[in-house]
Amino acid sequence: MSQIDDFHQKRRFIIRLGKALHKLGSTAYRLEDNLLSIAHFLDIRASFIITPTALTFILSDEEDVQQYNHLIRVKPGDVDLGSLARIDELVDELVNGERTLDEAIERLDEIKDKPAPYGTLLTFVAFGASSGAFAMLMHTSWHDVFWATLLGWLIFGFVLWAERSRRMTELLEPLSALVAALLASLISIYDPTINIPMVILSTIIVFIPGLSLTVGLSELAARHLMSGTARIMDGAMMLFKLYFGAVLGMALGKVLWGEAVFVQPETLPVWTSWLAVTTLCSCLVILFRVRIKDAPWGIISGYIAFGGSIWASEYLGVALGAFVGAFALGLYSNLFSRIMNLPSSIVRLLGLVVLVPGSKVYIGLNSAVSGQHMLNVPDLGSQTFLIFMSLVAGIIFSNAVIPHRKTL
Repeated sequence: MSQIDDFHQKRRFIIRLGKALHKLGSTAYRLEDNLLSIAHFLDIRASFIITPTALTFILSDEEDVQQYNHLIRVKPGDVDLGSLARIDELVDELVNGERTLDEAIERLDEIKDKPAPYGTLLTFVAFGASSGAFAMLMHTSWHDVFWATLLGWLIFGFVLWAERSRRMTELLEPLSALVAALLASLISIYDPTINIPMVILSTIIVFIPGLSLTVGLSELAARHLMSGTARIMDGAMMLFKLYFGAVLGMALGKVLWGEAVFVQPETLPVWTSWLAVTTLCSCLVILFRVRIKDAPWGIISGYIAFGGSIWASEYLGVALGAFVGAFALGLYSNLFSRIMNLPSSIVRLLGLVVLVPGSKVYIGLNSAVSGQHMLNVPDLGSQTFLIFMSLVAGIIFSNAVIPHRKTL
């Protein structure tokens, strides 16, 4: 192969790898580090600028004889941890000489075109179960858990619709919140024991951008200012769209069906928190498309994160308890990465979702705008911000104690 063809194949692989990893929701700083390490292995001088909506590749050979710039606009990626693991294994095979560049490019295409591993039925079950699990985690009532699960299954129908309609894609979040609020208001006429705002929040929990906001703050902490700012603003706008849909739905529901007098039900026992964490992590395995052989490790990460935060919150408070939970989660995920030779994010993201306070931002919006309290949480705004920063700090400290070997 000539030097020109060799450079062409190398840059082709790097660009395809960057697009694939971005589509899977990789953070900017980890994606850049990964691409730089691959470029170094291929003897390519490279520079990258990664944001949620744009990719810039600047590539040249060692002598700067051949240069290539590639800019492309992209959509923010969705989390797909199964494909992330497969791509990481592919890169290892390339580095170890088990695959040629041509074979690696072909394998990238196979991974990209691979169908969803769990199918529509299991995804449908996970959607509703995750809504019910969140309501359970909030210690509301069995009534809220039941109705949130049913409404979560209904919202999945909108998700399927959005996959086939561009117009519906733009309306998905506010319309889902609006329909959830309308139906929750109607249900309250026949079942006055339900906490309407909490049922709405549980129903749309899969859209709440808590993870996105946490990732954005971690990117800012890593001095990736453009990517971090863009991700935080995108998450904030998502939150506002969801809240507007919920407020409008509750207002329309009040006009259409009237307002029921709330009857305080019996709250859930404490032990249901662990059932909720198990259910939620199992659902996330499906929604994040984790491979079956990696799933048990991901569910364990939820136990470690939740258990660490609950134990520490008794001594340090809820906000700093989240730091301990994130620190324990970071240690566990980095050990997993070293032992299994896979990216730490495969298990870290599942545990992080249990800790992220995106729902508390929503609850804070509800308290600020309507004056109504969904939960009795004092100093909600400052506590939410401190939890966000505690999560970021916990992951940073854990990386210092047990450095991760993988860049993803």
